[in-house]
Amino acid sequence: MVDPGASRLALRVPEADDRDRLFALYSDPLVWGPDPVSRHEEPAQTQEMIERWRAAWDRDGLGMWTAWAGAEFVGIGGCAVRAGVAWNLGYRLRPPCWGRGYAQEISAAAIAAARARNPALPITAYLVEGNDRSLRTVERTGLKQVWRGPDAGNPNPTATRLLYSDQPLSPSVLTALTVA
Repeated sequence: MVDPGASRLALRVPEADDRDRLFALYSDPLVWGPDPVSRHEEPAQTQEMIERWRAAWDRDGLGMWTAWAGAEFVGIGGCAVRAGVAWNLGYRLRPPCWGRGYAQEISAAAIAAARARNPALPITAYLVEGNDRSLRTVERTGLKQVWRGPDAGNPNPTATRLLYSDQPLSPSVLTALTVA
């Protein structure tokens, strides 16, 4: 369990028994609506995701957390290494928890942990253009937009993906992060 300082949240590495609550989160159309590529239709998808997250923790010493406000499951968030070249910030909250500042708290804890773990890697965040709630959170972290392009795999062929970073990205890093 991680206590992100003065935060109201407790953050912990996901466990197998988190599957049902994570499936509920990832199958909720209010949650995946801005990013349909992340939708879960079967609990097996969620189980595989938990296994990937736990493997990231084993490999990189950091990854996604489940977030808790006391006994209330808030959602997920953290930083995981993407394409071997950058930390990728992510978060997803249950709709009743929106608007409480939790995404900002998770993001601050994740960025601090990533910088402590491997400060040489840039910190990035992906979002789909039009997801204003996520955009506000990312911009509050201080990350700046460094790329805009097609959202590979999105069922909407006109969807646009945005990439934010805490620093300029070399062409090779940008290519590694944006190639489908």
